[in-house]
Amino acid sequence: MSLFLCDALAAKKILWAVKMKSLLLLVLISVCWADHHSDNYTLDHDRFIQIQAENGPRLLVEAEQAKVFSHRGGNVTLPCKFYRDPRAFGSGTHRIRIKWTKLTSDYLKEVDVFVSMGYHKKAYGCYQGRVFLTEGSDNDASLIITDLTLEDYGRYKCEVIEGLEDNAAVVSLELQGVVFPYFPRLGRYNLNFHEARQACMDQDAVIASFDQLYNAWRGGLDWCNAGWLSDGSVQYPITKPREPCGGQNTVPGVRNYGFWDKDKSRYDVFCFTSNFYGRFYYLIHPTKLTYDEAVQACLKDGAQIAKVGQIFAAWKLLGYDRCDAGWLADGSVRYPISRPRRRCSPTEAAVRFVGFPDKKHKLYGVYCFRAYN
Repeated sequence: MSLFLCDALAAKKILWAVKMKSLLLLVLISVCWADHHSDNYTLDHDRFIQIQAENGPRLLVEAEQAKVFSHRGGNVTLPCKFYRDPRAFGSGTHRIRIKWTKLTSDYLKEVDVFVSMGYHKKAYGCYQGRVFLTEGSDNDASLIITDLTLEDYGRYKCEVIEGLEDNAAVVSLELQGVVFPYFPRLGRYNLNFHEARQACMDQDAVIASFDQLYNAWRGGLDWCNAGWLSDGSVQYPITKPREPCGGQNTVPGVRNYGFWDKDKSRYDVFCFTSNFYGRFYYLIHPTKLTYDEAVQACLKDGAQIAKVGQIFAAWKLLGYDRCDAGWLADGSVRYPISRPRRRCSPTEAAVRFVGFPDKKHKLYGVYCFRAYN
């Protein structure tokens, strides 16, 4: 063996011995420090004694729940706590910066929600006046969102920054609601992505996400026409494989057409809506109505003609059941059946679609919606 190789091996052994002594010294110091400060040392700090290693994290951010549930109009707390190594930062927390952002469906962009650093706090965009920290403890970065909207659904990132250290956790906000397929009076496959998104908004809804469509499929939604989703993909849910919906010998699932040109490609759309703050009802009227008469009848009753999203929400979330076909704001005629029965909807609970009849036909009643003040 060459002299050079022997020297290299000897040096390597010496280096290994030095590292082992340093690691042992670090462990002994940590244990003694924890014992010395046991009276004032919290569980949060103990967590860092357990996870701290050489060159390990000095700041840890955690969400106690990965997913929280609420509904439109409600309030929700997005949980987030951070744990600091006081040996690195000291006992003060005045330098900590807490930042909440909302992640887009493709994770390539983040929307600012709320920032807090000491006494300086700022909410952004549509979140102004609706978000604030719980501040239940020194290490609590949880965010409260009030008066939830349909657009609040999604994934949020809680990021804590102190000096050169930062860490983050992600929380998903789920809204209780209903997904429904939609196409306009023009007929099927007539909406580009932008028109599809607006169509949902016009019906008191938002364009659905893939997760929302997937959950609806698991709940039994079966629809053979492809529709836009919020990420720009085109998909449709099948619970009963058949021709021509992907083939009779295929397995149930959410069929994916992929991503298409948002300006030129045309499909239907899947919309999502949640609880509403108001009263949905069928207007008792002595005669059947044309569309214009239906609009005026609701106005005269102190309400407005109802939207498609509102009839689906009333049906799915409130169990509304009525066998009378009635006009809706988009010019369609529908009726909600929660208890299947002969002559109404004999085989399934559903919002039955009559169509887009001539608005001058005096054949139907009307569904109205009165918002609560």
